[in-house]
Amino acid sequence: MMAADQTRSKTALGADARAGFVCPACRSGRMSVFYEALNVPTNSCILLESEAEARAYPTGDVKLGFCDACGFVFNTAFDLAKTEYSGRYEETQGFSGTFNKFHKALAERLIEKHDLHGKDVLEIGCGKGEFLMLLSELGGNRGLGIDPGVHVERITGPAAERMRFIADFYSDKYADHRVDFLACKMTLEHIPEANAFMSTVRGGLGDQTGAVIFFQIPEAKRILRECAFEDIYYEHCAYFSPGALARLFRATGFDVSDLAIEYGDQYLTIEAKPSAGAPTSPLPLEDDLGELRALVASFPQRCGAQIAKWRGVVESAKAEGKSIALWGSGSKAVSFLTTLGVGEKIDTVTDINPYRHNYFMPITAQRIVAPAELKHIHPDLVIVMNRVYEEEIRADLARMSLQPDLMSL
Repeated sequence: MMAADQTRSKTALGADARAGFVCPACRSGRMSVFYEALNVPTNSCILLESEAEARAYPTGDVKLGFCDACGFVFNTAFDLAKTEYSGRYEETQGFSGTFNKFHKALAERLIEKHDLHGKDVLEIGCGKGEFLMLLSELGGNRGLGIDPGVHVERITGPAAERMRFIADFYSDKYADHRVDFLACKMTLEHIPEANAFMSTVRGGLGDQTGAVIFFQIPEAKRILRECAFEDIYYEHCAYFSPGALARLFRATGFDVSDLAIEYGDQYLTIEAKPSAGAPTSPLPLEDDLGELRALVASFPQRCGAQIAKWRGVVESAKAEGKSIALWGSGSKAVSFLTTLGVGEKIDTVTDINPYRHNYFMPITAQRIVAPAELKHIHPDLVIVMNRVYEEEIRADLARMSLQPDLMSL
């Protein structure tokens, strides 16, 4: 991620963007707010050690604005000073067999497609290093990961000696690295000054026009289409459709070669290279402005109905005396609890990530329990925070001889 002093620039653009008017992606469109979620936790993956700390956690507002010129969606009320990316940020999905299968297949695909063998790979926002490890192990590559929340002590395996990590935000001070492949996964959505960030990435590559660029982010059209309010939370200040993402890349000096939507339509991926001549033609997926305008126009009413539906699910279950557990303690769960305002009605939150066990959910303060504890809790209803993992969770419950009702977002 980009250094805080860069993303909070004092330029006229930065001031206007903070006021919620000028688009931080295209730098020309004006943003109109269409959705608000007020007083939400400003971090949803920070490890909180006590119920008191959790209940007193800082809050901020989400006021999503839409840029009619480029299709970018942005939290116009976002304040970077309220977020934290450090060793306390625990976001890995690497304990899920479903996710690891996808992750390995993605690494294998990119290695084969771009002949990543014995190459130099840079990952911006590498998290806990799992994807960089895959690229290094499966392709015999040399890896450099940059992320303020990296835990170097977790990096083990045969490729570890070919990898190094920098616990920092990405900035132009790392522009001297020569790379064959640059990856950035699930990071751009955290960056408030999207155009400035991508311009820094392009500047850092300099004359390396043969380098392949791969980004992965949440896909915004699905969020708008399905009214996935659980995927709207404070850390995610930036939301991209395929067209909005491609337009940003082209505007900041990249030629886009591929766009794809995958992982249950939840992830958007883009492949590009630094521009070196005539620009490439737009891809079919980029033609989405009309669809975005329609989705944004109808979103408030449709999302209100979706929120009411899920609030009704929880309230009906409690009225029947049922015990409710959420499976998944990350950002989706935090948004589910705080958007619906049902924190006191959710009895248990569980997660397969052992690094999150016995910490507390921000604001609502449920203790995060290991799935094994459900054998003693016997929840009547389990709400799965991500439908991609429903089959895996059903199998985990069956192994514990538990048969609760199961619903998935």
